[in-house]
Amino acid sequence: MLGKFSTIWYVDVPDPAQVLRDYPDSDADAAAALAARMFPDHDAAHRPPVPLRQAAAARPGLVSIGCFGPVTVVCTPELSLARPGTLSPNWIRPLAAEHSYLIAADPANRWGSFAQWERGELRRAFSATRVHIIEDDGLPQPWELPFWSGEHPISHDPGVLPNPQSLPFDPQHFAVNASAEWLGIGYGATDSGDDINADKLTVCCFELRNPAAQTRSPDLVGEAEPAATQGNPVLRMLRRFVGGD
Repeated sequence: MLGKFSTIWYVDVPDPAQVLRDYPDSDADAAAALAARMFPDHDAAHRPPVPLRQAAAARPGLVSIGCFGPVTVVCTPELSLARPGTLSPNWIRPLAAEHSYLIAADPANRWGSFAQWERGELRRAFSATRVHIIEDDGLPQPWELPFWSGEHPISHDPGVLPNPQSLPFDPQHFAVNASAEWLGIGYGATDSGDDINADKLTVCCFELRNPAAQTRSPDLVGEAEPAATQGNPVLRMLRRFVGGD
């Protein structure tokens, strides 16, 4: 079953999949240094390493980083953007990488998204639920053709009539296929025999602690955003769109 994931990759080699096959365990020192660099206002407390599939689920308050030489991955809920092409420049090229790839999906909302940058310039961005295209920027790539032509239709539950506005593909599987094409990483839904299993890669996990927040008055707790939407920007934006099947 396809799970939730929220990742960004920084790649400086033509074949990232081969690098990941050769070096499945993250460089812990490099990961800690990157965590400190990307989250300077937080204390990054070390947590036990976890498989990429678990890390990619991106729980609030945690960030997972995998440093595999010229290939780096960061997993955090901050990447679950309904419009991935609007990602902050601070996220796009922190390592001056040649390629940056954002890939995210959320089965609960039947939503998937991806974006690609080359040397910091946006080349492709897509985001959709099963019935609403939220963002579609840049030229479609050759690997997308089978999806747009209807070769990977949505699998509907028995007895459920499809929405007439449904896309010709499931956007979650579309995002998974972007991961497979760009990185060779499979998440279990459309994996080919050549895909790297996300359970086979180990990344470093950190708990982010904001020193300023720890001194906040308890009286403010009741004014916080409801738990259902905390740390879930894509859910808040998707609520603007009506429908879904």
